[in-house]
Amino acid sequence: MNVTRGFTGRARVDNPGLPPGQYDAGDDWPVLSAEVTPELAPADWTFRLDGLVERPRTWDWEQAHALPGSAYEGDIHCVTSWSKFGMRFGGVSLDTFLEVVRPHESATHAVAYSHTGYTTNLPLADLTGGRAWIAWECDGRPLAPEHGGPARLLVPHLYFWKSAKWIAGLTLLDHDEPGFWEQNGYHARGNPWQEQRYSGD
Repeated sequence: MNVTRGFTGRARVDNPGLPPGQYDAGDDWPVLSAEVTPELAPADWTFRLDGLVERPRTWDWEQAHALPGSAYEGDIHCVTSWSKFGMRFGGVSLDTFLEVVRPHESATHAVAYSHTGYTTNLPLADLTGGRAWIAWECDGRPLAPEHGGPARLLVPHLYFWKSAKWIAGLTLLDHDEPGFWEQNGYHARGNPWQEQRYSGD
C-alpha cells in the first residue's frame, strides 16, 4: 500500500458519523495491504498471546472457536480516507483471550503480529474493555482472505491499519514499540476522530 501525505480520496459528504477527512465508501470495501495475501487455511491458523503475561498461550482454530462468541456492529475507518458504515463482524472479544493469559500490571502496550510478519503497535487500553476482537466473520460469512481471513485483529475505533490482517498473536510489553507502518511515518495510535494519520499529527 502506497499512501502519500495529503491523500484525500473522494469528496467528503457531510455526515456526523464520518471522522474528519473521510468519505463513505458505500458498498465498496477497498483492499489495501502492505503484503501479498497469504494462502492460510483455518486448519493452519494459530493465535498466541505472550510477553508480559502470567500464562502465555497459543490457540488453534478449534480452540479459539470454542471460546464464547462476541460481535461488533458499527463502522470502520481507513487511513486512506474511506469509511464503511454498519459493518457486522463475528469472533471473540480480545478480553476473553486476555483473561486466560492474565497480563502483568506492568503491561502497557502490545505489538500485534501477522502470519505474514506484519506488525503494528497499540496501547493495551485500546485492546481491552470491549474495544477489540479476533474476528473471523463479516456479515455472517467467513472473513475473506483479502480482508484478513481466516482471522484478523479488529480495533474499529482506530484507523484500520491497526486491525492487523491474518493475525498470529500479540506480545504484551511495558513500553511502546513501533510496528511496520509506524516505523514508516504513521502515527503511533491512529485515532480517526483526531486525524492521527502521520507521526506528529
